[in-house]
Amino acid sequence: MDAYLLDWLNLLLRWLHVIVGIAWIGASFYFVWLDNSLVKPTDPALKEKGVDGELWAVHGGGFYNPQKYMIAPKALPEHLHWFYWESYWTWMSGFALFVTLYLFNAQTFLIDKNVYAWGSSGAAIAASLVYLVMGWVVYDAICRFFGQKKNGDAIVGVLVFVYVIAATYIACHFFAGRAAFLLTGAMLATAMSANVFMVIIPGQKKTIAAMKAGLPPDPAHPMRAKQRSVHNTYFTLPVLFAMLSNHYSFAYSAKYNWLVLVLIMLAGALIRQFFVLKHKGRWEYKYWAIASAILIGVAIWLAPAPTKPVAALAKAPTYTEIKPIIEARCAMCHNANVQMKNVALHTPELLAQHAQNVYQQAVVTRAMPMNNSTQITEEERAQLAAWFKAGAKTP
Repeated sequence: MDAYLLDWLNLLLRWLHVIVGIAWIGASFYFVWLDNSLVKPTDPALKEKGVDGELWAVHGGGFYNPQKYMIAPKALPEHLHWFYWESYWTWMSGFALFVTLYLFNAQTFLIDKNVYAWGSSGAAIAASLVYLVMGWVVYDAICRFFGQKKNGDAIVGVLVFVYVIAATYIACHFFAGRAAFLLTGAMLATAMSANVFMVIIPGQKKTIAAMKAGLPPDPAHPMRAKQRSVHNTYFTLPVLFAMLSNHYSFAYSAKYNWLVLVLIMLAGALIRQFFVLKHKGRWEYKYWAIASAILIGVAIWLAPAPTKPVAALAKAPTYTEIKPIIEARCAMCHNANVQMKNVALHTPELLAQHAQNVYQQAVVTRAMPMNNSTQITEEERAQLAAWFKAGAKTP
């Protein structure tokens, strides 16, 4: 029952995370597009009001005329909508999902002793949390020390990229590949949400407080907010890949998985750069070309080498021959006491019930055993395949 309830918690949290993530990313992409699509007003009345840019758009049967004021309007509007809960709920639901999936099952999903032999689950959990926090601390320090210097944006971009490479390398050498990819994505997502919580919203509140006090708003706040908002848009596609990567073991189980992640995240950032420039009227296809070359190169690099096929079995294995494989390779996580993914294989009846899952996970996708922690062999996978194709017979 505990495993069943955990599955429901996983389902609901994942559903919530996707919903609020769509809302946040959609709002973020829209405002980046809007900022880059605004045109200077020609109407003297708009200029007098302080409008710095406007846009006419049509959607859903109506016309819209969004206007942007440089720093702030002369008077606060009665109704002011704040965009921040989308960000907060995305991070909170994502962190709750991380706790449910990875921290509650650290020995299975967070730790791979073939990568690093942690002394305890607690040490690995603490290290993963420090990893998330340090990502924000280092990123924020880079922005604060170098962001306002000459060519600051370029310097920050290079330093953040170098740190992401180092952090990815560290994660992939201390945690299971699947967890390392997710942790790196979560590190960037934490920085994104912290940008909203620690920089963008406080700056907007200070601007409003100055206006209420009859003081001129500090232009540094909207400039800093714009900078962090732009950073967030470049982080988005890399984060999305890192979050989706747990479905693709060929990526996170690669020998140099840290480099795989860095290259694919770089391709995502380049694709985003293409669209950011496109919003400004610049069609720089070189970014698509470079990103495509990177993805194709990684795909060729990770392509499995031709292997000598396992000799065909003279006859399909019996349940008696399959049982030792299940006990040695699968039952560790699928038994009467531990039923990962609500699957138990400790009786002939249960094995027959889940034969399709066994075949899909152990033979077709090869995702199981997780990180091949039980060292299943190719011959054993071939036996499972032959047994399933022969009808998956049990006593």
